[in-house]
Amino acid sequence: MVSVEELEAVLPSMTPWRVPGGRGVDWVALEAGLGTALPSDFRSLAEAYPVLVVDGFLTVSVPRPGAEALWASEAGNDEVLQDLFEMGDTGDYLPFPRPGGLIAWASSGSGDAFYWRTSPAADPDAWPVVVRGDNGDWSEFPVGAVAFLAGVYGRTVEVGGMPGDFPGHDPRVLGLSDDVR
Repeated sequence: MVSVEELEAVLPSMTPWRVPGGRGVDWVALEAGLGTALPSDFRSLAEAYPVLVVDGFLTVSVPRPGAEALWASEAGNDEVLQDLFEMGDTGDYLPFPRPGGLIAWASSGSGDAFYWRTSPAADPDAWPVVVRGDNGDWSEFPVGAVAFLAGVYGRTVEVGGMPGDFPGHDPRVLGLSDDVR
């Protein structure tokens, strides 16, 4: 599993946003509200960083301490995904909380969505990342969120259907303070 420090190595502009000592997310409340545990790499990222926006394009949504229930509700109830599912436009992907359903953890300014494909039988650390491109492309990657981000920004993972300038050559990261959200 790729660590937050490995992601920082390929995306060094995120490090000024690291929260010393952690952010204090109530994981018990969040996971109870969501109805499932979450991957440990994401938990580590969410403890170290607030919401991150990379190059004004990719927003990595992490729970804000005190608003865990809101994050669980938004991540587990993706209305766009539900609409696409009802129209038959999700292939074999299902909205959460259906078994194997998708939970959102990031989005782009172009309407792309980044999910985990859950599995009630598998450890959350084994959940793959699924990307729904705004153009209707679906891609699945056998890695967690942190490894996916490190691969994208380290240029070892290519995501089809993304804009030609994604990822940028010198990506800049903006952290959204917990006080802002």
